[in-house]
Amino acid sequence: MIDIVIPNNNEEEFITIAEKLGIKELMFLYPYENYIKLKDNINKKKEIEGKNKKIKIHYGILADLKNIQKINNKLKNKKEFVVIKSSNANREVIEKPKANLIFSLEEYGWKDYIHQRASGLNQILCRLANKNKVAIGYSISSLLDSKDKSVILGRIIQNIMLCRKFKVKTVIASFTSNPYQMRSPHDLISLFTMLGMHEKEAKDSLENFLS
Repeated sequence: MIDIVIPNNNEEEFITIAEKLGIKELMFLYPYENYIKLKDNINKKKEIEGKNKKIKIHYGILADLKNIQKINNKLKNKKEFVVIKSSNANREVIEKPKANLIFSLEEYGWKDYIHQRASGLNQILCRLANKNKVAIGYSISSLLDSKDKSVILGRIIQNIMLCRKFKVKTVIASFTSNPYQMRSPHDLISLFTMLGMHEKEAKDSLENFLS
């Protein structure tokens, strides 16, 4: 399993807990400026990873709509992994293939319709995501922090069906700054199969998003 987290000077704690949970790889997301400072700083990377020998570490950029163009201009033709959290500009993020992944679509403050969940996804966005190879991320921290978990769960169920129908790559990850919100791969596979994923879909969403 690869988990995606957003550290706040607590990388060592993430690594320690990841090992206990059976997580094999971690991707640390940083705002663009911090990522650039870290990118070629071998000593800082060694400090982050410490004496860890069991957890493979990746690094990615946590971007937003304001700096995504700047990031892509400066890192053109690079293979950096760029992630954006859902907002009211999801179509712009997905339509212009600059991000690898957008997450927490279920969390944003849309109001559900009478016969359909306002889940942050629709057929148009799914077609664009498939075409532009933008993955859809399901955030465990969004679910844990929500005051109305049943609403978030209902939206996830709808988005699972949409992503399957339109062959959109999905990612299950923590997307958290709190190491104690991480969960074991077994628990996440169990949860998402209950929400409607096939077991292989759940495993692929935990393992293969970098491929």
